[in-house]
Amino acid sequence: MLFLSREQILSFFTVRDAIEADKRAFVLHTEGKAKVPLRINLETEDKSGQCMFMPAYVGGELNMAGVKMVSFFPGNAQKEIPVVPATVALIDGTTGLVTAIVEGTTLTQLRTAAISGAATELLSNPDSRVAAIFGTGGQAPAQLEALMTVRSLREVRVFDVDPARIQNFVAKYQPLADRFGTALVGAKTPDEAVEGADVITTVTTSGKPVFDGSRIKPGCHVNGVGSYTPVMRELPLELLNRAGRIFVDNREAVLAEAGDFLIPMGEGRFSPDRIAGELGDLILGRVPGRTSPEEITVMKTVGFATLDVVAAAAIVEKARGLGIGSEIAL
Repeated sequence: MLFLSREQILSFFTVRDAIEADKRAFVLHTEGKAKVPLRINLETEDKSGQCMFMPAYVGGELNMAGVKMVSFFPGNAQKEIPVVPATVALIDGTTGLVTAIVEGTTLTQLRTAAISGAATELLSNPDSRVAAIFGTGGQAPAQLEALMTVRSLREVRVFDVDPARIQNFVAKYQPLADRFGTALVGAKTPDEAVEGADVITTVTTSGKPVFDGSRIKPGCHVNGVGSYTPVMRELPLELLNRAGRIFVDNREAVLAEAGDFLIPMGEGRFSPDRIAGELGDLILGRVPGRTSPEEITVMKTVGFATLDVVAAAAIVEKARGLGIGSEIAL
């Protein structure tokens, strides 16, 4: 059984690797080669956190199962430990043996950022130069790198409800942005962040929309990433109304978990018929993507375990080829 730590994963597995793994996962899911129950959410007795279990089996050439054990404990921020800790176990589809244990917080950050990276690569205008990120938590650095990986961005604006976190994020990650020739700019308001932006990624746990949908310019692409429960909501209804093409990573999961859609659906103000398809449909050419440079596009993700299994398998395959990781017998 191979064990891989965060430091080991980051030493060889790139955001581009993660984007390609996610694209493969989208296709396998859309082709019906994955079995993915909805995630199991267990809330702690004092309601201070959630423990979630995300199982999946992926057939085809992969023939592998896995489960991600992931938690959400907001109080961990004050303890300076991950707010969303995770671990992924991979199971061989031929023997049923657990073949690898992968540090899942890093895997989650990479595969989730890669969703936005893939969607931005597939749906945003190729000449996009200005982006905005809402949220500066544990997901934000990988989201930033994914955007810069797929588009030659001149500027990325950063907004958070806490101005101090904006300043800290810009100072800490400007060296990363320098590698891509991108300037990080702290935005004082949501309007300042989205004004004229070509790409926007939201990665918060907000219960209400984080920007004004009327301020989004024609041609903008928006990734809704952070909200993953029926009561969380980052994307404004006006954005959904203005969007020409709306995509999701997993239709069943999004329509069961995403407050961005479920809240306006409950009010009779949004229909799931507006969803053009899954990203897998787009990659397979079953549905068209952007139809004009002026069209607003949206991608909403809540994540699903196929992504974790496929990404973990890609990490393990590359690690074994490089001789990285610790082999342990139980």
